[in-house]
Amino acid sequence: MKTNFILLFIVTTLLLSCSEKQNASTESKSTSSYFDYSNSEDQLTGGIKMIPIKTAKGTFNVYTKRVGNNPKMRVLLLHGGPGGTHEAFAAFDGYLPNEEIEYIYYDQLDSYYSDKPNDSTLWTTERFVEEVEQVRIALNLTKDNFYLLGHSWGGILAMEYALKYQDNLKGLIISNMMMSAPAYGKYANEVLGPQLKPEILKEIKDLEAKNDFNNPRYSELLMNHYYTEHILRMPLEKWPEPINRMFKHLNPNIYVYMQGHSEFGMTGNATLKNWDVTSQLKTIKTPTLVIAGTYDTMDPKHMEWVANEVQNGRYLLCEKGSHCSLYDDQKTYFTGLIKFIKDINNGSFK
Repeated sequence: MKTNFILLFIVTTLLLSCSEKQNASTESKSTSSYFDYSNSEDQLTGGIKMIPIKTAKGTFNVYTKRVGNNPKMRVLLLHGGPGGTHEAFAAFDGYLPNEEIEYIYYDQLDSYYSDKPNDSTLWTTERFVEEVEQVRIALNLTKDNFYLLGHSWGGILAMEYALKYQDNLKGLIISNMMMSAPAYGKYANEVLGPQLKPEILKEIKDLEAKNDFNNPRYSELLMNHYYTEHILRMPLEKWPEPINRMFKHLNPNIYVYMQGHSEFGMTGNATLKNWDVTSQLKTIKTPTLVIAGTYDTMDPKHMEWVANEVQNGRYLLCEKGSHCSLYDDQKTYFTGLIKFIKDINNGSFK
């Protein structure tokens, strides 16, 4: 009798152990499904999808790459420039997968990994907004899961998209971009410029006055005295490889056409130099996160004002950060971004 009881105990223990292992295996499988690309059309390419974009000048393809699977939290990334690339967002790989937030890299038309018709009639905010909408539809992003993040010029594009299509959005993130180009220029010239050594600022301004923007000295002055203070606060030799790669792949044609040559605001014939949507911000109902850096080229006080001007805004200041706060104040940036997305997802956003 005692032997039978012992055998029964052993069998029961083994069954429970197997059940626990099976449950653990199921839980592990459930967690790892974030990286499961099986039965998806982009499995062959590891998440890359070239999306056809219809324009007045024909149909062209833009590059996208999905990372992860999460039907509730999907973030489309709009890079800066104009004419930059998705490569600057590589830091997202270090944070969002661990939180199981899906995100999508995307090169806008005429950027490095997408088609380059090189037609300036296509370089308007209105057309880029329609491009984003076509990308949204192709990726099946909906108001139940669609977060739009724009950095720098991407912040302009993200806000322009929201002003027309905010009903498609679950959340909006404006990263390191003021909502007025004239105000951006004023801040650069009246606040940031005078922080440079007088002789450095004079040499920069003299070169600009001569339109000598291709002079290697102009780039040297900016990189060593302005960029390392306000674009990315690290010595140039320590700049992250994705940032260097983005600069290497930057399309100068579209950049100069829309932004202009100068880094002290949008000047000359730049098509964005009079861009200003400050009077329209009150119409934005979508939960909005505005990210700024203390040392940014964008006035952090203006950014805080933007967060208060929209109907449901939140402000995130990266105290150690500059224009690329996702690198020089990385933990603050991603902690705040992830909290924003998850707060909306679980209904606790205020």
